[in-house]
Amino acid sequence: MESGPVWPDRAPQLVEEVIQVKNRWYVLATSALSEDRPRVLKHGETFAVFDRLGNIRQYGLGEDGLYHEGCRFLSRWELTVNGRQPMFMNSTVREDNALLRVDLTTPDLYENGNLITPRGTVHIAREQLLWGGAQYERLRLVNYGKSRTALTLEYQFDADFADIFEIRGVPRPRRGTKLPPQIQDSEILLAYQGLDGVRRQTRLRFTPAPAKVTERRVTFSQELLPGQRVELFIAVACEAGRQVYEILTFPEAATKVAEALAVVRAGGASLYTSNEQFNDWINRSEADLGMLLTQTPHGCYPYAGVPWFSTPFGRDGIITALEYLWVNPDLGRGVLNYLAANQANREIPEQDAEPGKILHEARHGEMAALGEVPFRRYYGSVDATPLFIVLAEAYFRRTGDRDFLVRLWPHVLQALDWLERFGDLDQDGLVEYQSRTAMGLQHQGWKDSDDAIFHADGRPAAGPIALCEVQGYAYLARKCAAAMAQVLDQQELAKRLEKEAKALKRRFNQIFWCEELGTYALALDGEKLPCRVRTSNAGHALWSGIASWEHAHRLAQTLFSDDFYSGWGIRTVARNEVRYNPMSYHNGSVWPHDNALIAAGLACYGFKNQTLRLLTGLFDASIAMDLHRLPELFCGFKRSAGQGPTLYPLACAPQAWASAAVFYLLQACLGLSFSSEKPQICFTHPRLPEYLQWVEVRNLRVGPGSVDLLLRRHHRDVGVNVLRKDRNVEIAVII
Repeated sequence: MESGPVWPDRAPQLVEEVIQVKNRWYVLATSALSEDRPRVLKHGETFAVFDRLGNIRQYGLGEDGLYHEGCRFLSRWELTVNGRQPMFMNSTVREDNALLRVDLTTPDLYENGNLITPRGTVHIAREQLLWGGAQYERLRLVNYGKSRTALTLEYQFDADFADIFEIRGVPRPRRGTKLPPQIQDSEILLAYQGLDGVRRQTRLRFTPAPAKVTERRVTFSQELLPGQRVELFIAVACEAGRQVYEILTFPEAATKVAEALAVVRAGGASLYTSNEQFNDWINRSEADLGMLLTQTPHGCYPYAGVPWFSTPFGRDGIITALEYLWVNPDLGRGVLNYLAANQANREIPEQDAEPGKILHEARHGEMAALGEVPFRRYYGSVDATPLFIVLAEAYFRRTGDRDFLVRLWPHVLQALDWLERFGDLDQDGLVEYQSRTAMGLQHQGWKDSDDAIFHADGRPAAGPIALCEVQGYAYLARKCAAAMAQVLDQQELAKRLEKEAKALKRRFNQIFWCEELGTYALALDGEKLPCRVRTSNAGHALWSGIASWEHAHRLAQTLFSDDFYSGWGIRTVARNEVRYNPMSYHNGSVWPHDNALIAAGLACYGFKNQTLRLLTGLFDASIAMDLHRLPELFCGFKRSAGQGPTLYPLACAPQAWASAAVFYLLQACLGLSFSSEKPQICFTHPRLPEYLQWVEVRNLRVGPGSVDLLLRRHHRDVGVNVLRKDRNVEIAVII
């Protein structure tokens, strides 16, 4: 197998480590994401991945960089002092994700073999943030020595303008042209003319002017008196096509970031608990969601994750919105608006698009524009369409916004039509998938890696494939559509949908249940043979409600067997299955969003103790994670005393549906639901774990009103105290 040609400015080994194989859009690696846990910032269409020193250097998979609209505008950004790397002291992304702060100091500095500046003499503070398509950095120097100190500060930089898919490993036969750098006073312009006709350029501006400027480095000469403080400012703007962003001062950009964060926080409820470590998890998760939110022409959308998925994904956006709906329904509105606007309206086989189908993902970038990857507008997702219907009904139930429902209803009907016409390939009442393009995804459920769907002996399942969880989504979609049809006085349609849902549930429990396994089959293959494999997919049958009551109890026991439950969460594949690998992407790892959906399903069937176990396992995992941030997934090794979970080396962090998982887990434990018509907030058999004595929820909106609540844990239930009530909001507790 041949790798793509090496671009001179990129490390050759990276191309060898990440390769596209046929239609497999994954990262093949001989090394992890930055072994030193990366520091991530994001705003809008721009994100940055730094190392802990605030530098951008190419090691690991070479994913570090400043990115904008799917292209890397800065591939090197490295600070040295007197030709040496500063000594590291501390590095953290602020709790609200607005700022990266790095504390460094000077190492021992010599001249002609003589020590002239002992280590620790000058404090070097780097602060970095993103705003409006630009990276801003403030470098502050403070001399704590007793004598004058002379320093030579140097930034080395480069821009390879690599597409995100190049960095993931997709080889390119041709590239555009890198243009000669332009230098004018304290500003440098690096540019690239893409094959798509778009000129992309990186504009670097330094204040004050450097002592020396070349095409790949700038040098500042500083003499600091004892106690003297000096500040330097750098802005790096990413410009594509006709985009020309205004370059602000660092304080101006910081103010803009703070104002934007305040707007995001004001829209939803705020949570505070008796447990400070749990608060850390909540705060980081909320900040990660805020960072991943991106303003689109159709409202805010949670981009899936950094670095590989910083773009709209249909399935991810829907599930994230569902998890966060009780806290802030505005996110759900933005997701529904965006997906409705991008719903397929015709058949385009090379995009796996069919009328009524909901988007899988959308990509900016040169390779997407040229069709070198199929993801500019790609619809290869079998579950986003039914989940779109589920979110539409959940949003209406949460908000009571009938006008929005009326506007959305034509898109719901188109999605229903897709389920019946295109989703059911052989018209047997089940929803199947099979890619229509060789460039598309082979598997189109949430477990979309090539080896994720298989038989008990390990044989890959051949399509068309009917996934276990997708039948549940289709069942719930019909139930939800029926409820919306009743609201809109379309009674005949509602009756038909209810009848179809009932028939699907009966058939599903007959043909998917595997008594000898105590669970539902992973899938039916193209010959309607069941994949008799124990997987977490079956847990989603609890979430959708398609599982029968008699099977639900057995399934709950199976999911918490030693083969399934790692101590941190439920594995994607049980430990004794042929393809089980705790270090795999989908065949034995633990995914927070997967566990959150299963927890919600367990709660619906009355298994609150198991719901609490899942909350506790993931809470314990968050304590061991850097920044208290749950990643996209982690390895499925059994929990051992004194050890945290093992990180999956290529996981996105932050990842939207992992960040939102804590809110859905808490909702499941509390049995929290809404009726905007009354308006009412209902707690059904609420429970809290032992480490949460109380939870305070402020500004919880329902209908036109809002409430502040204090939830206190008792031995077998939870007491609800109303601290503030705006309008006539009813509080109901079902013990």
